[in-house]
Amino acid sequence: MEAVLWIVRTGSPWRDLPAMFGNWSTAFRRFRDWREADIFKRIFDVLSEEPDMEYAMVDATIVKVHRHGQGAKGGLRARPLVAQKAA
Repeated sequence: MEAVLWIVRTGSPWRDLPAMFGNWSTAFRRFRDWREADIFKRIFDVLSEEPDMEYAMVDATIVKVHRHGQGAKGGLRARPLVAQKAA
């Protein structure tokens, strides 16, 4: 599995697979067999059945608003026409 992930990350051809993953042709044959047996689809289906949304949450302490978006000094410069007529 790590050999396949390395190939996907780097975009390298199978022949450039580092020796720590073993023989490149053996890794490719195993990848081809798994692809034909839909092993990767079954892995994906199992992992996506019940997603863990822990990392999809946005915490307000890490999201900063620009100072102009906080109502900083200066406020709204353009005044509505209604306010001018009433004055």
